[in-house]
Amino acid sequence: MRVVGKALRLSIFVGDGDTWHREPVWREIVRRAHAAGLAGASVFRGMEGYGTTYRIHSRRFFAPSKDLPVAIIIVDAEDSIQRFLPQIDEIVTNGLVTLDPVDMLIRYAGNADRAP
Repeated sequence: MRVVGKALRLSIFVGDGDTWHREPVWREIVRRAHAAGLAGASVFRGMEGYGTTYRIHSRRFFAPSKDLPVAIIIVDAEDSIQRFLPQIDEIVTNGLVTLDPVDMLIRYAGNADRAP
């Protein structure tokens, strides 16, 4: 196993109904991460979960659920993540933000010729 380097994993947990200036919070975070030049961001929607209200939100077949959990995961070098944290503090007013040290085992490089 080859360790490419040390990094930080930034995990942001919000509800899919959370907004920032009428846009979903998760979309604004991804937009800002891209603008900041972070290595990448992924958004995952949960099937069920609960947070500070202890009210369970779940996806039902015939009844659309409101405020399903959403996780945004960003992994990059520690200094890049630390510089990005003030933007998260500005956007996320309700949710959970965690930082974890991680070992990057494989780092894929994108195709520099491909347009964004």
